[in-house]
Amino acid sequence: MSYLDNIRTFVRVYELGSMSAAGRDLRISPAVTSSRISQLEVHLSVRLFQRTTRSLTATEHGRAFYGGACEILEAVENAEAQVVNITENPKGPLYVAAPLGVGRRLIAPLIAEFLRAYPEVNIRLRLTDRTVDLTTEGLDLAFFLGQPEDSNLRIRKIADIERILCASPAYIEAHGNPASGDELIADKHECLNLRFPGATEFQWRLMTPSGPKRFRVEGRYESDDGDVLTDWALAGNGIALKPIFEIIDHLKEGRLIPVATKTPPEAIQMACLYTHRRRQDPKTRLFMEFVIERIGAAVRDSSITAQLPR
Repeated sequence: MSYLDNIRTFVRVYELGSMSAAGRDLRISPAVTSSRISQLEVHLSVRLFQRTTRSLTATEHGRAFYGGACEILEAVENAEAQVVNITENPKGPLYVAAPLGVGRRLIAPLIAEFLRAYPEVNIRLRLTDRTVDLTTEGLDLAFFLGQPEDSNLRIRKIADIERILCASPAYIEAHGNPASGDELIADKHECLNLRFPGATEFQWRLMTPSGPKRFRVEGRYESDDGDVLTDWALAGNGIALKPIFEIIDHLKEGRLIPVATKTPPEAIQMACLYTHRRRQDPKTRLFMEFVIERIGAAVRDSSITAQLPR
């Protein structure tokens, strides 16, 4: 297995472009990472990376070896998956990513139940509202809201998530309750923006009598963490656009109130993303089906919106 470990380490170093990053990803020390690459280079009698104190670049031999190395690992994983399918005993690590709100409220509470059913699996859950890259980050699957940019990945839709514009009673008392997106802009309401590095502008896509329309909103508050926006809204600092399932308790208790209800936000897709190769792994398939079965009904439940104050 040591040769396979060396190949796995090479692939992660190649994809991440860093010995230290690959070591962190594989849960091994930098010294072990470097040793595995050196052993592989000795075995192949070629140099796979050019190393300096500040950079690491794959050589021509390294670039050529990468494709074959991926095929070797895929063949081994497929063979292991066939055995696991026969024994019905999935095992090993499962790397899962999800947006903060989805992960905290929907995914994380289900993991203990899944691991009780499959005790030889361990799940490594990464929560972030930024866009993730399954290949370079070594993920098996990623849950997301919206539309993915990479068309080469497989998508499994879970549900259309209803969203709402909301603000605290204190904000509404001080600034009024806009009836529509046009009033939102005209009255210069403080909009709480979920924004990531590289975004040039922020727009809210709202449903108008003539169809979907983009409204270029502005505000002094920005964060890449959706829960921070919720906290700001609760504190009376502005209007937030939120998935209903994330704030349903605040809505029921009146801590947040729907605004601009004549032009509600367009629903957003919730789905999971995976590569074709990862889908063949039984633990990936089992976890995906397990989660979809349990959260799909919850987020589609029409009784959620029926309970909202108007």
